[in-house]
Order: sequence, then structure tokens, then C-alpha cells
Amino acid sequence: MPLKVVVDADSGVAPWRQVHDQIVRLISAGDLLPGSRLPPIRQLARDLALASGTVARVYRELETGGWVHTARAKGTVVTEAADRPGKTALLHAAATEYARIARDLGFTPEEAVIALRHAQSP
Repeated sequence: MPLKVVVDADSGVAPWRQVHDQIVRLISAGDLLPGSRLPPIRQLARDLALASGTVARVYRELETGGWVHTARAKGTVVTEAADRPGKTALLHAAATEYARIARDLGFTPEEAVIALRHAQSP
């Protein structure tokens, strides 16, 4: 199954971060199961029109975070759930990043909470 990842050059988010976050979401949602192989670095870089070094960084970050394991003979594979962060840890990491961005933009915590509530309402 091909890896369904898209890079938006106009998003303001670094390409490596976009790819990393999408792969984490695919693993968290169960779309990439433990033991699933990720494409080789050069192939994914070519598919996404990115530099190989950018995709290599993604894979390093995923491995550091416990999402994947790289072995010479097997390539890069998704780890078992016990070896990676849980959903609560992911939520806290996202909240920390959101708070940093809101603070950098000059918003108060109250304004950030209002924006978050607005974003979550149907």
C-alpha cells in the first residue's frame, strides 16, 4: 500500500514536519500497522519531490520518537504500540506546540483557549 502523504509548500510548516506529522497520524489511526514498511528514503523523497536529506531527517525523528525502527535488512518499519508514545502524549505535545505558537503571535492564554474551542465546534 503506498504511503499517503502530501506536502503543502504554502502551509508555512517545514516539509519534514508535515511528512513526520502525517506519518505519526497514519500510525496512530491504525492505517500503518506495526511491521509495516515505509518506503526507502530515496523513493519517498522522489515521490514527494523533496531532498533525500529531508526524508532522512523525518525517518531519524520517527525513530527517535519510537514510531519506527530501521534495520539494514528490513528497512524502516513501524514499531509495536508499546514502543511508542500514547495518544495522551501526542495531545500534550500538540498542545505545547499550539501554546507556543499562540504566545509567539501575541495571544493570551484565554484567547488561545477561545480559538481552540472554536476550532473544535462542529
